[in-house]
Amino acid sequence: MDYEYKTVKDYSFYLFSNYFETFIYTAACFFLPLFLGHQQLVVGTVVNALLILSALNLKGYKLLPIIIAPSLGALASGLIFGPFTIFLVYMVPFIWIGNTILVSCIKKIRVNMKKNYLFALIAGAGLKSLFLFLSAFILYSLGILPAIFLTAMGILQLITAISGGIFAFITQKARSKLTH
Repeated sequence: MDYEYKTVKDYSFYLFSNYFETFIYTAACFFLPLFLGHQQLVVGTVVNALLILSALNLKGYKLLPIIIAPSLGALASGLIFGPFTIFLVYMVPFIWIGNTILVSCIKKIRVNMKKNYLFALIAGAGLKSLFLFLSAFILYSLGILPAIFLTAMGILQLITAISGGIFAFITQKARSKLTH
């Protein structure tokens, strides 16, 4: 009987900590653009780190709010792209897909297949930035987006995803040393 109680108690704590972690990542992803403003390199790096940390530490549907929150925070702040924020509305679904690509690559390659972290990071960052650049390029070619989005959704996405991945790697290593 005591064994069953400990198992249920441990499982309850695991669930609570998992939901708490989801809440923290989601809140951070949403509020970062509000607090850090225009600095896409800083905001993007931290958001990508949080996306990658969530991929490494959370499961399934708990990743969804973290994938969605950053672009909603950027829209809510109206600061990241200044007068171009209205154009960000057109990119939001593509940003969600790009974030999903990054998270899925880390989850599939690193977590599920147990492959090299650097390989998973480069694959995820590369595919995310390529997808976002191509999406922005198509919307630019159709006259929907201004040219500024080609840089913001291209090379800057690659830089912030890789930088975020490095930050996430260091954070994950520190976290595993603290918990073990």
